[in-house]
Amino acid sequence: MSTTVPRRGQFANPKPVRDLLGLKPGSAVGSKATEEEQVPRLPTETKEPMSRFALLRGVATVKMSADEIIALTRGDD
Repeated sequence: MSTTVPRRGQFANPKPVRDLLGLKPGSAVGSKATEEEQVPRLPTETKEPMSRFALLRGVATVKMSADEIIALTRGDD
């Protein structure tokens, strides 16, 4: 399977190759030059970036009632 490199020098791997390698949008791909050819390689571990909501997710450790939390956020004394 072959592809043509356009003027800007950027090219995409054909879909069957992406499917074979398990590449999805956002996958990190590197390449290693050898004397014979340029071989794409994948990092040993790729992690999906956490969403901004996942970063805020956690477990409450303070034992407060809903009324106490509302009063605290409103600034009630």
